Amino acid sequence: MLQEYRNEPFTDFSKEENYKAFQAALDKVQSELGKEYEIIIGDERIKTDRTMKSLNPSNLDQVVGVAYEANVELAEKAMQVALSTFDTWKKYSPAARARILFKTSAIMRRRKHEFSAWMVLEAGKSWAEADADTAEAIDFMEFYGREMIRISESQPLTRIPGEDNELTYIPLGVGVVIPPWNFPLAITVGMTTAAIVSGNTVVLKPASPTNVIAAKFMEILEEAGCPSGVVSYLPGPGAEVGEYLVTHPKTRFISFTGSRAVGLRINELAAKTVPGQKWIKRVVAEMGGKDAIVVNNDADLDLAVDSIVKAAFSFAGQKCSACSRAIIHQDVYDQVLEGVVAKAKELKVGNTTDLGVDLGPVVDDKAYNKILEYIEIGKQEGRLMAGGGKAEGNGYYIQPTVFADVDPQARISQEEIFGPVVAFHKANDFDHALEIANNTDYGLTGAVLTRSRANLEKAREEFHVGNLYFNRKCTGALVGVHPFGGFNMSGTDSKAGGRDYLLLFTQAKMVSEAL
Repeated sequence: MLQEYRNEPFTDFSKEENYKAFQAALDKVQSELGKEYEIIIGDERIKTDRTMKSLNPSNLDQVVGVAYEANVELAEKAMQVALSTFDTWKKYSPAARARILFKTSAIMRRRKHEFSAWMVLEAGKSWAEADADTAEAIDFMEFYGREMIRISESQPLTRIPGEDNELTYIPLGVGVVIPPWNFPLAITVGMTTAAIVSGNTVVLKPASPTNVIAAKFMEILEEAGCPSGVVSYLPGPGAEVGEYLVTHPKTRFISFTGSRAVGLRINELAAKTVPGQKWIKRVVAEMGGKDAIVVNNDADLDLAVDSIVKAAFSFAGQKCSACSRAIIHQDVYDQVLEGVVAKAKELKVGNTTDLGVDLGPVVDDKAYNKILEYIEIGKQEGRLMAGGGKAEGNGYYIQPTVFADVDPQARISQEEIFGPVVAFHKANDFDHALEIANNTDYGLTGAVLTRSRANLEKAREEFHVGNLYFNRKCTGALVGVHPFGGFNMSGTDSKAGGRDYLLLFTQAKMVSEAL
């Protein structure tokens, strides 16, 4: 009998045994760097004449791995394998599909530090951030496995005499899963396993900067007994391979996490019906945010400073939930600003193989150059208080950057930067603060720090975000605890890690028999 779902605990690295275990995992992974990773379609392992090197963003001389890249022909092959596999996979019982998730989860739990070490080296995550990513991946599998079992049970219906009625949730078909690089294990695992435990087959096109981590996930899926063809591993350019799969007439759904521009492009392409298509494609998209922490004049200011610093600069601000706007009541504006600036200047930036590092690199040269451009824009739009440029080291290092006195309409207040940059806004009162908070195209996360119950209740009703937190930071959603997903241009309002998420990958079938 299944135990009740519980979140995977985080590792306490202050304990010597945990420190040594993680260091050993890092050493093991470093001994395996530079290997090649083939495309996986069904039982085939395929090499092509195109490859992409994955570099360690903390050390640009270090090649983490080399992934072979697919083309349109291989995308079509993957689609055909997924279609044929769907005919058998959909007949597996929900419990049997769930057992594969539980087995994969168990393998990952035994190799937890190893998976986290891969993220330290390929994604530039700190030990703690990588550990949390792996824990979340385990959580997704444990949670979605239990959810599939739950929704496969008899559904409550109004009963009438003379009929036997039954509602079941059946799979959709072949899905295309396009995960991001910032949570290269957790979100890749969550999106993929939600689809397959629901009975669908998947073509997985991983994010290019983190192809290796996705390949490592494929290895344990196979070890857990997932039938070949249920998930195909198809690295390749998004504009070529991704668009081909999105527009394919046999694609039933697209599950995407990433930028607003790409998400809207996918939604546009998926909305166009093509010859051979006999359904409306579903798009499940999470497209980022421009998240704010609101601090009222009656808040705990030490908590406010700590919350802003952690939410703005953890993982170099590369979270869709990161605090990129701090909206502070005018009465305490200077105090909070001063505190955040002081803490930002104390943060240690460097190679994340070192446990003592607070801030690692950003993921690649594209992100690096984009963030630096936004910092230059910020110097014209606000008062630079901390950071403001590159940090030292042979990697994509950027100083934690704070801008003060920024207009709410400024570009750095409206556009997603996805880096270690936070803009401070001065609010006249609490109502003005909420007005500023709601003044973007996004609606993903937000936080309010105040001791006033009236203000909390007002924010509960008026702060329009999918995940709203009171008297804490705006990052750190836990599977099953904080179902995650936002409003407006932040996505399609889906709630990853919530009890309705699997319904996005199923369709309800009603059967009524006269007695």
